[in-house]
Amino acid sequence: MDRLVNTVRPYAWGSTTAIPELLGVRPTGEPQAEMWMGAHPGAPSLVDRGAGPVALSEAIAADPEGELGAAAVRLFGPRLPFLLKVLAAAAPLSLQVHPDLAQAKKGFADEEERGVPADAPHRNYKDANHKPELICALTPFDGLCGFRDPNEAAELLAALEVDSLKPYVDILHAHPESHALREVLTAVLTADPEAMAETVRLAAAAAERLGALDGPYAPAYAAYASIARHYPGDPGVIAAMLLNFVTLQPGEALYLGAGVPHAYLEGLGVEIMSNSDNVLRCGLTPKHVDVPELLRVVRFESAAPAVLRPEADPSGEEVYATPVDEFRLSRHVLADGAAPRPLPAAGPQILLCASGEVSLRGADGELPLKRGESAFVPAGEEVALTGGGTVFRATVAA
Repeated sequence: MDRLVNTVRPYAWGSTTAIPELLGVRPTGEPQAEMWMGAHPGAPSLVDRGAGPVALSEAIAADPEGELGAAAVRLFGPRLPFLLKVLAAAAPLSLQVHPDLAQAKKGFADEEERGVPADAPHRNYKDANHKPELICALTPFDGLCGFRDPNEAAELLAALEVDSLKPYVDILHAHPESHALREVLTAVLTADPEAMAETVRLAAAAAERLGALDGPYAPAYAAYASIARHYPGDPGVIAAMLLNFVTLQPGEALYLGAGVPHAYLEGLGVEIMSNSDNVLRCGLTPKHVDVPELLRVVRFESAAPAVLRPEADPSGEEVYATPVDEFRLSRHVLADGAAPRPLPAAGPQILLCASGEVSLRGADGELPLKRGESAFVPAGEEVALTGGGTVFRATVAA
């Protein structure tokens, strides 16, 4: 088992305080958005096995089966198939969707064939993998997830009393669900920029007013008004109004599969995803928005956010059930003085101490972890958790 030294990414939307507080260090004053734990080539964690720090990706490449296990290598190749993060949002992230596996393979092959440079700002597919993900709240966590029912979206837009939104309201009322959602999102993203900026200005002012009143949509209106303050004039503000607003309480989670439009707005959470950088953006970003490709990937289906709560198994491990093989997230809540809790050893594991102080006990000794610290445990290495605190465990599901 190895203590991980992790990179913190300073994206502009990040909180200046949440990750430093988790780690028990002084804030720098700069945004600290994501702490990456894993072997992603963009920012692999470091391990030190006696010869100095090396990237976890290099340690895995030197002995894939020894680090990951034969089953994981057979299914996913010689690389860690998941990335674990602590995500700290103080401002909205881009409104986005991810492709499914078939779409990712086709899109990547097409851009490779056309010679689109890997670092081109207009490139959509950085790799040939899908990017399912799960976010679990450590603090109250606001986000957008999936389309509202079209009639509900129409009611919400109509209450803004903005004349330029009335055609969208009519479409949402008059057409079947998939057709209505597709037509309105297309219209929003392809509208004249100046006209849309004025629509966003008027809608944001109305949302600000309605968000301060009592009513079933008040929290959503307040969130949309906040988004507009961060992204004035962005068509993504209106696109966001087609989506469900949700607040996760600590311990609750959302699974985000292919084609589901979503955005994280504010809060601290633990995120796990497959190893992919494939993102198609709908708005709330200065980055490239490829509307035709986006419309091919989005699933125009309404659904209320399916908030996940962990289910405990007989060992006490609390599992967040998801329908993917690349990752499995669970947590262990340990009381001081409780018996050591053995962990299954079949696959590779990353363990993050989210509160308290715990230790990993193995055949070769003991590794203490304080709040915010993490460790990598290779496949086949038997360890047990002791101490008092909350530990998130990331491993493969297959």
